[in-house]
Amino acid sequence: MAKRNSNKEKGIIKKEEEFEQRVIDLARVTRVMAGGKRMKFRACLAIGDKKGRVGFGVAKGADVTQAITKAFNKAKKNLIKVPVINETIPHNVNIKFKSAKVLLKPAKKGTGVKAGGAVRILCELAGIANVTAKILGSNNKINNVKATMAAFRSFKPAKQADQKDEKIKMEIKKKEESKKIKIEAPSEEKKTLKDKIKSLITKKPETK
Repeated sequence: MAKRNSNKEKGIIKKEEEFEQRVIDLARVTRVMAGGKRMKFRACLAIGDKKGRVGFGVAKGADVTQAITKAFNKAKKNLIKVPVINETIPHNVNIKFKSAKVLLKPAKKGTGVKAGGAVRILCELAGIANVTAKILGSNNKINNVKATMAAFRSFKPAKQADQKDEKIKMEIKKKEESKKIKIEAPSEEKKTLKDKIKSLITKKPETK
């Protein structure tokens, strides 16, 4: 029986180990009650498998361990898939969440993760090896995490991005062609009028 239990425990550990977890923010919070102040711990935790999946969770608990376990369970429920192309992001993103602003740009191989704070942690957990990022506005870690997650959700696969680019190019070409036609049409009319005037001038008077 002991062996079976140990195997089960090993299996549970293996399942949990597929996600790497990092604590982004840990704070002590208090609530004023009738009998006095009630103290708790608030943990903001991020998890990822470094293969495109990443998530985060915020939870409170009487102990630090309780808050972290609650946050881990919440993070597992809020996992998202990030499209990683050639170890970088598909396109530029500028996202605002409340007072937090995050700017993400794709980078070449060898540049690494040029970012700080919560954005760096989330990029590393998602498996993005080359990216440049900048946190603008607020220094609130939880808001910065939410802004980066919103940026990850806004990414579109390479095929969709290429299709959009092709559509935009086709529309620009059509507009240019329509402008050319409009410009050419009046010039032809002018030419015809000029020709008519010339023909009238060059016409010999009829002899009676």
